[in-house]
Amino acid sequence: MGVLFGRSPRQQRASGGYWGMGSPQDLIPPRPFWRPGTPYITADSALRHSAVWAALNLRAGLISTLPLDIYRRVNGVQIACPVPEVLRNPAGNIVSQPGDGLIDWLFASQFDLDRAGNAIGLITARDGLNLPARIELAPTAQTSVVVKAGELWKYRIAGDLYDPSEIWHERSHVVPGLHVGLSPVAYAAFAIGEYFSVQEFAQNWFATGAVPKARLKNTAKTIDAKQAGIVKESWHAAITANEPFVHGSDWEYSMLQAEHASTDWIDAKKFSITDVARFFGVPADLIDSGETGVTGKLTYQNITQRNLQFLIMQMGPAIIRRENALTALTPRPRYVKLNTGAFLRLDPLQRMQMIQAQIDARTLAPSEARELEDRPPLTQAQIDEFDHFWPPKSAAPAPVSNGQAPGELPAGSEPKALPAGSG
Repeated sequence: MGVLFGRSPRQQRASGGYWGMGSPQDLIPPRPFWRPGTPYITADSALRHSAVWAALNLRAGLISTLPLDIYRRVNGVQIACPVPEVLRNPAGNIVSQPGDGLIDWLFASQFDLDRAGNAIGLITARDGLNLPARIELAPTAQTSVVVKAGELWKYRIAGDLYDPSEIWHERSHVVPGLHVGLSPVAYAAFAIGEYFSVQEFAQNWFATGAVPKARLKNTAKTIDAKQAGIVKESWHAAITANEPFVHGSDWEYSMLQAEHASTDWIDAKKFSITDVARFFGVPADLIDSGETGVTGKLTYQNITQRNLQFLIMQMGPAIIRRENALTALTPRPRYVKLNTGAFLRLDPLQRMQMIQAQIDARTLAPSEARELEDRPPLTQAQIDEFDHFWPPKSAAPAPVSNGQAPGELPAGSEPKALPAGSG
């Protein structure tokens, strides 16, 4: 990770460097003007920022709960295939509900992809086609990549070296010259650190009795330097001991920076939410219901469009990358698709209108529509009830009672010729 360390990829290749991914000294680039006492941000400490937690939880939660399907194409037609066990329970953990293993695995790996730019797992079993059958995710903080002569040589997990053939590695935020993805937390460290500094200052203000710069003035008389020193020491001793300062009516205390500082706390925290949201690819209004600088208001009528925009602009690329990575776990020519239609299920009215339009256009059968709504097929009693209240329209005209064909005149009623010039 030469870019993060301030060293070029060429320098890394020349030295046969060691590229770490997860430990604090490796994950976060050193700040040249960092001072002791200021927040030092790591992948774990960043989670104390509410916007970081919300953004990571939103992205990982949405992607991990998308329905997963396996397909292959036969004569140009997409055919559904059975889902292999590696995509049902990748880690082989004991789960209480079917599908929980995949959801947990996808959530954990997406969480690391979005904060560290990498998700790495140890392949513990393979199937008959030599494809991974079990993948145990490794903690990012214990994982690093060893590069020799510019080529990826080994992976180091908890101090042990593994060959690349034993590792499942998924990357995000990839740039040329690096064998690992870039860490959003590393580049957001300044924005996150600013938030922690403001938070720490506010805690000291309210919890430990810290006070801002102030002015203590005697309104009754002018005092000399000696008297001012005595008053100042008394004032400081009282504040340090967290005790009240007793004085007469001739002293006036003004907190010069209190009001200004209080507004700075609020403004800095608001700005930090929006700033951090940009790093993690999540619109600020989706993780903060307060003022985030977003113009307009979300309503029931446009929330579907908002979700669609979020799907296309922010989540779409991540979903495609995940589909490609998971496809590598299946035998060719099968491929993985994550059903993004789940994003649009928040608006029942528009969903019903879409299904009705598909049924009317004969692109969706009523039985398929019921399956989409998790409903069982129609029973014969339900079909009869529909026919009773909404009888189907007859395609042919009703038969004539005397038995002649439709449109045929009764016998003996042939038209007669009329005299010339008559009506």
